[in-house]
Amino acid sequence: MIELYTWTTPNGRKVSTMLEECGLPYNVHKINIGTNSEQFTPDYLKINPNGKIPSIVDPDGPDGKPIAMMESGAILIYLAGKTGKFLPKSDRGKYVALQWLMFQMGGVGPMFGQAHHFMRAKKDEIPYGTERYGNEAKRLYGVMDKHLASHKHFADEYSIADMAIYPWTARHEWHRVDLAQFPNVKRWYDAVGSRPAVQRGMNVPPVG
Repeated sequence: MIELYTWTTPNGRKVSTMLEECGLPYNVHKINIGTNSEQFTPDYLKINPNGKIPSIVDPDGPDGKPIAMMESGAILIYLAGKTGKFLPKSDRGKYVALQWLMFQMGGVGPMFGQAHHFMRAKKDEIPYGTERYGNEAKRLYGVMDKHLASHKHFADEYSIADMAIYPWTARHEWHRVDLAQFPNVKRWYDAVGSRPAVQRGMNVPPVG
């Protein structure tokens, strides 16, 4: 049984979605990062030295020994390797999927996260931050929309790249983006969001 340490964030929901898609049994441990304390306990730092979520502990690691994993993108790659699912088998397909996963890790996540901060979490409106990260969010949507104009998914098939990008796109209203302006993203977003495993994964841990 995999132990999942997570919270109600896009990064957390990437991993719960992958676990649901793969049908792997897992236990959920809530790490309330809003308190700014739970992720820094000595016990949790042994699992994730960076004090972030998500993390997993798999008692059945690659060598038959338990393994702790941090960083959501690395966890997705690990679970794809463990199950043989959701990462294309061909070298070309695999690298295409991984490049879009890195696009999310290096661009979508950090930039959308900053947009969330300046547009929702700040106490006062900071026009520079709102404009800078709002514009960058829209630019990234444009990159995705252009790619998805000729592709059903980010890779040649549904993959961990889609699972990584979807939870961030699900918060489009947080960074003041109207998906109607990006019709190809909206088509992809609606299709991915209709998957039962995605719906389950997006509710881990349950809100409320």
